[in-house]
Amino acid sequence: MFAYNDRNGPLLSCFKRKRSSDMMEKHEKADMKKVNPFRIARYVLSAHELKQLPKDRGIEVAIAGRSNAGKSSAINTFTDQKTLARTSKTPGRTQQIVIFELDADRRIADLPGYGYAKVPAKLRAHWRAIMERYFQTRGCLRGVVLVMDIRHPMREFDQQMLAWCEASGTSCHILLTKADKLKRGPAQSTLLKVRRDLPAIASIQVFSASKKTGLDELVDKLSDWYEYDDKQG
Repeated sequence: MFAYNDRNGPLLSCFKRKRSSDMMEKHEKADMKKVNPFRIARYVLSAHELKQLPKDRGIEVAIAGRSNAGKSSAINTFTDQKTLARTSKTPGRTQQIVIFELDADRRIADLPGYGYAKVPAKLRAHWRAIMERYFQTRGCLRGVVLVMDIRHPMREFDQQMLAWCEASGTSCHILLTKADKLKRGPAQSTLLKVRRDLPAIASIQVFSASKKTGLDELVDKLSDWYEYDDKQG
């Protein structure tokens, strides 16, 4: 009976083909994991009252933060769209709940920017009441991305938003934005300091929209919340 070995070829050739096939499969799986499912996000509506929101079903993730913390830039970065969320040099432009749709059962809710002095007191009071009811009653709310400028974290309104998340049992992922404004040492120090006092429902990371720092980590977190598996895009 003919003996196959590395010298006479057939066995080695078969092994090489198998190894090549395994490596290609591994790379294909890695590429699928890198697919960003949020590129398909599209604007649906803007709501001034909760009754104007889409039906309370499916999965909704809210993006919240101070008006000048880089919230719109963060949305545009993780959706890989330059103008999906409107950025402005005038903080406080987002004064409604803006809904972006991923599919019939998945949505992004861009909450009004809060804490900016030029927003009228009456409007601030209105949105404070709306936000409290939103957290208390929105059953489809899966998680909140809480955007904070890494140089000025955990201001009063940030703490209020985190408290609403904790009270409603809603997961909160803190995004310390504008990390490119600090050197690595101070950025990591701020991360550790804020993380130390967080409740169990919260996680945290550093992020830079301009440098794409932390983008993969954010996409992974959102993909978990939206229940995307590796094969979905």
